[in-house]
Amino acid sequence: MTDDQEKLLAGFEDKFHELLAKYNEQEREIERLNDDLEIKNKELQLAKQEISKLEAKYDFLLIARKISEDKAEMKHAKERLSKLVREVDRCIALLNE
Repeated sequence: MTDDQEKLLAGFEDKFHELLAKYNEQEREIERLNDDLEIKNKELQLAKQEISKLEAKYDFLLIARKISEDKAEMKHAKERLSKLVREVDRCIALLNE
């Protein structure tokens, strides 16, 4: 083999090793990114579960609030009705005199 051919072959070998090193580096980077993606997907799944739980709690709170408001409204209506009944009773009593 001539001197020029040996230099050319050595240059190819150097480039090959350089490309191989870059390839291996890229493979490691891809693996790291895939690991990060898996972690982020798990975090996203947990966040979605937490959102679902919070939405359910919120719905229950809305229902509880509505029931509470209805009870308060019902109590107020009963008080008004009792007041009206007492007033009617007074009117009947006045008419009977």
